[in-house]
Amino acid sequence: MQQLIPDADVHVWLRSISLLIEVAAVGVLVLGAMVASFLFLREVATRDDFDTTFHRYRTGLARSLLLAVELLVAADLIGTVVVEPTIDNLAVLGLIVLIRTFLSFSLEIEIEGRLPWRRREAGKAPSVKETGPENEQ
Repeated sequence: MQQLIPDADVHVWLRSISLLIEVAAVGVLVLGAMVASFLFLREVATRDDFDTTFHRYRTGLARSLLLAVELLVAADLIGTVVVEPTIDNLAVLGLIVLIRTFLSFSLEIEIEGRLPWRRREAGKAPSVKETGPENEQ
């Protein structure tokens, strides 16, 4: 039986998709930093409360970094599918995902100011998923 798409073409497409996602991650990071910096400078010029303004700036930078990290993890996963999935390649991917997961977790704490599982305890309204009938007490 003849293949509709040769394996070499699939690998080229997957590499291209992975590269596009990596470029998007860099774009998100650069654009997020530029927007956060612009908003920071605008607020510094118009407000007296520098601490609050600086906290918003750091939060804006962290949000763009968090999104960029998530995109890079997706690109790494696709890139690993393209490369022959050997034990060494999978181990490297696992290490990359572990490091990026730790970074994402740290950034989430930086943005929210609390551990993710303590959101409800701090008085934050529950999300839509948490308010379904199966979660009623």
